[in-house]
Amino acid sequence: MQSREVKKWQDEEALKRYQMIAPLLDEELDEAKKRQLREEIAEKYGISKRSLYRYEAKYREDAFTGLRPMNREKRRSQALPENYDEIVGEAIQLKREVPKRSVRQIIKILETEGYAAPGVIKASTLQRYLYNAGMGVKQMKRYAEKRETTSRRFCRPHRMELLQGDIKYGPDIRLRDGTLVKTYLSSLIDDHSRFIVQSEFYDNQRQEVVEDTFHKAILKYGKCDACYLDNGTQYTSNQLHTALARMGIRVLHAKPRACQSKGKVEKFHQKVDQFIAEIRIAQVHSLEELNQKWKYFLEQDYQKEAHDGIKEYYDSHGVKVPSEGISPLQEFTRDTRGLVFLDTTVVSEAFLHHESRKLDNAGCFSFGDIKYEASVALANAEVEIAYDPMNTETIKVLYRDMEPVMAHRVRIEAFCDRKLVLPVGMTDRVPETSRFLDALEKKYKEDHQLMANALSFGDYGKAGGQNV
Repeated sequence: MQSREVKKWQDEEALKRYQMIAPLLDEELDEAKKRQLREEIAEKYGISKRSLYRYEAKYREDAFTGLRPMNREKRRSQALPENYDEIVGEAIQLKREVPKRSVRQIIKILETEGYAAPGVIKASTLQRYLYNAGMGVKQMKRYAEKRETTSRRFCRPHRMELLQGDIKYGPDIRLRDGTLVKTYLSSLIDDHSRFIVQSEFYDNQRQEVVEDTFHKAILKYGKCDACYLDNGTQYTSNQLHTALARMGIRVLHAKPRACQSKGKVEKFHQKVDQFIAEIRIAQVHSLEELNQKWKYFLEQDYQKEAHDGIKEYYDSHGVKVPSEGISPLQEFTRDTRGLVFLDTTVVSEAFLHHESRKLDNAGCFSFGDIKYEASVALANAEVEIAYDPMNTETIKVLYRDMEPVMAHRVRIEAFCDRKLVLPVGMTDRVPETSRFLDALEKKYKEDHQLMANALSFGDYGKAGGQNV
């Protein structure tokens, strides 16, 4: 009959396995999404994808019971020496002293110290006993990782000292025309207060989405000292790093596979999962409608709900927290550190993308599949364009020392523009003088000055001849 300790251990392991595969049990997920999600889960928990497949199959066959690990406890073999309990105790002590000691090293030490004759202790048997005692290789590795993680836990003392960013898969929405759109949530969370400074759903997860998230966050709450991001391509682009550097914002990246360091974002994503569960029955048919409902949920639920992480932070410093707790909104707004706002023009300029273009005879250029009209004055010129990838209604055109020209999409009107614009190099100003006549006058004066000098030298020669 199984002991209570063994059954408790099996249930705990089954619960851990269920929590890992729970996102994969959603029947609405397509196979591509499941593969992507399975890779993320495998990386997060440090297990193989093959194990996840096995857990899923076991759960579908026997539900929660199928996730319980087998009891590997076996009766002691009659071949084991009478002092085997003492041997196991010494082996555990040796493992505690140096966790990296292998089973074979431990056996060699025990044999040398006289606890057993050579060959009596089998590596597989001792390894099983060590595992049951919590001293297995994987168990010790997890223990070491948890110790390292715990010692490196952090929380900045003030708001906007550090923002953490991440992208999460959002719900699939079906437009009124029947088109299915996948969505992605890009968010920035304040490390100290857990306040969400910016969060919005998009229909893609390109780098422009991350730039837009930072752009809006800085306009609303000012610049942060630094940001903490993962190593996805959206967060490692030169464009993003350059834009943030222009505003004096340092970029920090989490170490690969260090999911524990993104705990605040992961906790927030659990709240996002609640919203996604609700939105699936809300009949949303557009991205705008989805973001509107997300705004209601975020501001009325998450931002105003007491956060356990804030209480834990103050408890660690010996500060008493009110019984009702502290919400992210309360913690953010009551912080004594002032917000540092930048000029909107400076922020906008920092996030602009820059490219080169050659204008045609009409002063137009193509951007994507759209034609823009700059100015006939820049016909055939090699110019630089600056644009916001999230808003391309107008594009700034830069050329040498000229004032920037705002290019608009070409629209064919009923009548052409009667105003004549001359290309660069031509002018419509009324001249104040004739440069040709001025040049002749200058040349005339230079020539006559030379003639005057020659006559003066001739007179000097005559005078000298008379004195000889």
